[in-house]
Amino acid sequence: MMCSTESDLSAFWQTFRHGTAVVDGVHLHYVAGGSGAPVLLLPGWPQSWYAWRFVMMRLAAAGRRVIALDPRGMGESDRPAGGYDLTTVAADIHALAEKLDLLADGPIDVAGHDVGTWIGYAYAADWPDDVRRLAVLDALVPGLSSPRTDLAPDEANLRTWHFAFNRLDDLPDILIAGRERAFLTWLFRAKAINAWAIGPDDIDEYARQLAAPGAIRAATAYYKAAFSPEGLAANRARGQRPLPMPVLALGAERGVGQGMVEAMRSLGSDVRGGVVAGCGHYMPEERPDEVSSELIRFFSEVVPGAQ
Repeated sequence: MMCSTESDLSAFWQTFRHGTAVVDGVHLHYVAGGSGAPVLLLPGWPQSWYAWRFVMMRLAAAGRRVIALDPRGMGESDRPAGGYDLTTVAADIHALAEKLDLLADGPIDVAGHDVGTWIGYAYAADWPDDVRRLAVLDALVPGLSSPRTDLAPDEANLRTWHFAFNRLDDLPDILIAGRERAFLTWLFRAKAINAWAIGPDDIDEYARQLAAPGAIRAATAYYKAAFSPEGLAANRARGQRPLPMPVLALGAERGVGQGMVEAMRSLGSDVRGGVVAGCGHYMPEERPDEVSSELIRFFSEVVPGAQ
């Protein structure tokens, strides 16, 4: 693992280790460490477990067992031809939680960023008995939330162009393959406020993962599935069942902003959160102290009625 803002990497690997679990024939990679009540972390596009590296250390130091997952198609996990609809991916997460014995002491805490928010929401909606508390970061749920309308046209285009691009057949592969590092450098600089938080070594790591055979196809498959008629219908059906667990919604100042809280309040009965100031879209890397503090505080609360 490389990290542009941590001088001592040995401390990370003294705490964490790589692991793989086979779920329905798909090898799912994760990095886990620490001890205590489990916290499952879900990354988004076009990233991997690595996006949570700073937050992982802080959660482990706070007395939590931390599992940062590469969902199917991401990072070091398998990239099957299909199964990127949120129903299937949520079932993957449930099976992984059972296989790793994460549910032995009851439901677990879950946090997702970007596409990880989509996955985390679907997991909490489809398997509510699995999830004690849900935290979602800077992504609106397809079919259930409307994008911001207060942005200047150029800024709105900069933030959202990839939603249509990723749903095109073949073109993302044609344009990105062999240019992964240049593409990611532009993307992180365009959507971050604190672009230095994702340094050259970090971009190399993400580029290596995105250059793997089938990685671009798998990453864009999440968008095709989520915005398909079937994907939108599945989320709308989920939206008819309010989330029973507490929800923390955090938006980035240069991201979804306060819209995160407003959107999630229509999907759950106990939603709180706000805006992380001075932060672009890549919240776990740009503002790990603030994100970690919010997660630790939220996950430390006692759920009413819990034993």
